[in-house]
Amino acid sequence: MAMITVNNPGTWEYVYAPLRHAAWHGCTPTDMIFPFFLFIVGVSVHFAYREKKSEGLSRKNFAKIARRSVIIFLLGILLAWFTLPIERMVDLERLSTLRIPGVLQRISVVFFAIAILNLTTSWVTQLRLGAGLLLAYYLLMTWVPVPGFGPPNLEPGTNLAAWSDRLFFDGHLWSQSRTWDPEGVLSTLPALVTGILGLLTGQLMDRVENTSERVSWIFFFGMVLILSGLALDMAFPINKSLWTSSYVLYTGGWAMQALAASHWLIDIRGHQSWTKPFLYFGTNAIFAFVASGVIAKALLRTRWATEAGTEESLWNFLYQHAYASWLEPHTASVAFALTLVLIFGVILRWMYHRKWFIKV
Repeated sequence: MAMITVNNPGTWEYVYAPLRHAAWHGCTPTDMIFPFFLFIVGVSVHFAYREKKSEGLSRKNFAKIARRSVIIFLLGILLAWFTLPIERMVDLERLSTLRIPGVLQRISVVFFAIAILNLTTSWVTQLRLGAGLLLAYYLLMTWVPVPGFGPPNLEPGTNLAAWSDRLFFDGHLWSQSRTWDPEGVLSTLPALVTGILGLLTGQLMDRVENTSERVSWIFFFGMVLILSGLALDMAFPINKSLWTSSYVLYTGGWAMQALAASHWLIDIRGHQSWTKPFLYFGTNAIFAFVASGVIAKALLRTRWATEAGTEESLWNFLYQHAYASWLEPHTASVAFALTLVLIFGVILRWMYHRKWFIKV
């Protein structure tokens, strides 16, 4: 729901500050959304594969994990393809510049890695691996010179992660930068740790039987991570695009706090009636994410000539006449996005009650 809201303002010219990503270093509420995704993937992997841990990484389990990962990755590629202008969608030469990294692609890689780790390693090994990856990423980004640029740095386009993006995916990167990608190669390593934090949290929830103690421990470790992220921020700034080690700790800590609060409020205190809309979205999350992107692009792509000799999209027509004509610009922009969330809420509620769950 949050992803649809921040991805689909009526106009990018007017967006409330909390609904924007940080320009570079720093963290806004919008910067929390993606790591929350990866964190809960880790939590879910533990519970989904709990009964299969005794089997280990059997051929059957590996095949299921690989299949799911490939499908999610290909959905990301499909979404990137659909965002192309129509004339480029069928132009094989222009398809050669299709963006390969992306949100779903990173989710697929993280899911694959932590699902394998869950079936083959202990929590101690997972903890050590996570800490090792964060330390290794810090050393790589702050100690290793950048080929072609000189000393290590954390600036856009000239850091080691950007160099690795161009090395592996030159010509297939984020269109808004073209020289680096926020879901690039090297920054996927610390993103794995965000998933590992979720995996460890799921195991913690299982190990601590007393519910009050369980919530307290999750809150405690979440606060430790938040403070650790803020401390590391002084040496390795919190940065979503680089997915810095401090960003992993800081956002992972907040994800633990959010999960602990939800667990206490919903499962322990029994306040469940208000969760229905979230349940509708959660049980068809991949469908909602992909379909919202497709619908948004379709609205932008449907265009016609105006009397002034310009072109207008259906998206802009709806925004201008239904919202901007009577609301303050920032309010109109977010109201448009929330309307899309509401429309999907109706669709997903209908699907939920008919037990239509789109799974991969």
